[in-house]
Amino acid sequence: MGLVSLYDTTLRDGAQGEGISFSLDDKLKIVYRLDELGIDYIEGGWPGSNPKDEEFFKKVRNLKLNNARIVAFSSTRRPGIKVENDSNILKLLEAGVDTVTIFAKSWDFHVTHALEITLDDNLDLIFDTVSFLKDKGLKVFFDAEHFFDGFEANPDYTLKTILTAQDAGADLIVLCDTNGGQLTSQIENTIKKVKEKVSVPLGIHLHNDGGLGVANSLAAYENGISQIQGTIGGIGERCGNADLCSIIPALKVKYNEDVITEEQLSKLKSVYHYVMEIANLIPQNQTPYVGRSAFTHKGGIHVSALQKNPATYEHIEPEKVGNRRRVLVSELSGKSNLKYKLKELGFNIDNFTKAELSRLTKKIKFLEHKGYQFEGADASFNLLVNREYGNHKPFFTVNDFKIISHNSGEMTNSEAVIKLVVNNEKVHVAAEGDGPVNALDNALRKGLRTFFPEIKNMKLIDYKVRVLNGDRGTAAKVRVLIETSNGEDTWTTVGVSTNIIQASWQALIDSIEYGLLIHEKKLE
Repeated sequence: MGLVSLYDTTLRDGAQGEGISFSLDDKLKIVYRLDELGIDYIEGGWPGSNPKDEEFFKKVRNLKLNNARIVAFSSTRRPGIKVENDSNILKLLEAGVDTVTIFAKSWDFHVTHALEITLDDNLDLIFDTVSFLKDKGLKVFFDAEHFFDGFEANPDYTLKTILTAQDAGADLIVLCDTNGGQLTSQIENTIKKVKEKVSVPLGIHLHNDGGLGVANSLAAYENGISQIQGTIGGIGERCGNADLCSIIPALKVKYNEDVITEEQLSKLKSVYHYVMEIANLIPQNQTPYVGRSAFTHKGGIHVSALQKNPATYEHIEPEKVGNRRRVLVSELSGKSNLKYKLKELGFNIDNFTKAELSRLTKKIKFLEHKGYQFEGADASFNLLVNREYGNHKPFFTVNDFKIISHNSGEMTNSEAVIKLVVNNEKVHVAAEGDGPVNALDNALRKGLRTFFPEIKNMKLIDYKVRVLNGDRGTAAKVRVLIETSNGEDTWTTVGVSTNIIQASWQALIDSIEYGLLIHEKKLE
């Protein structure tokens, strides 16, 4: 552990984000990944709030963790109940952890309007709970909820809440911007004033409602905070929590703070995608450090400089966080992008003349003007180059296809009929599907399976349709992107047409063709 510890609340505060619901098994799996990442403290949940969290603390005891300590979370004792009789506090003891986090109101407005008790009664709740848990031999972190808003409204009382926790034996006092609206200067000024009054270490827990969760966390670190709390991907209530996926690399790379090892840092992107997948959230391409676009370059001038020295347009090496550099080819690209992309895809640049590169650049720009997009469709771009300048021979050709739809009440079924030529042999097949694209996919696979058994491993895993000129209504041009996987590789293809079936068919043909191409290359 470095000078500052990392506290992850993905499983508790993160789970309060809209649309997120972790199962017990989900939570245990995430614990493993967070431990591998080098997180110091993992907040598992509130054992007194629901049966799932209680079961979690029973199961997590059996996990062999190398880095992390599991933390149980709860409020102080309830008003009118002795701490030794409060079921929430007793559940903390039953959780079997050695560290607990207790939160309490530190804003007088919440004490009088939410809890509807006196300010002194609230101080009693804090002291009784923290001292009781300390007497039981536990490490106690005290979360001062709404601390920064409370400090602005009534600094004397807000300070009393954390001084009471300190007097009761709290090991760490966590200052919380629960509403997430504080500016960086406010965070810094408040921390400086608090440090003059308290002697125990301070932590920080920030929300992102003002878009400053990460910036404020780093400002807190610069002002001597000992613990930073956050979630993977910044998930959490409302606009989320401070994002550990940005905080961790900033601490490690920018501040040279030894929060985790370099090997652990290289796992950051995979942990981000793993948590997003389990949370059933789409990973955001523009997420700093770990997003797919974080080290992606499109402008020709950028790529030209990048080839001379990546530091010209990258603030860190992408491999440090487990990411990779990507260069896009588009209508904004120059020859630098094209050369880089061709090398990336395994083409020998020396085999291309200047005239060929120029023609290829013009063709890409022409196709993108028509609506094609090769930025996220490397497979279609690869096939384009092979068809134009390579010696690629198609594995099959399609002479004709037709779609028949049957409507019976509320159900609509589709049938596709395809005429193919494979190895000079004519193939005539038909297949049904849930819709026209599914029917075409089924028929195409049916016709090719005998000739190419490997096709059974290729599965369509994503299908996206984008309307390019919506002002034309149903006559609008559409772009279809199809993502396919064979279990080892994943590739994306593109099709464009005013007919959504035709656009889908183009992308589908490229998908199968490219899958067969990479299988053939593996056999060479």
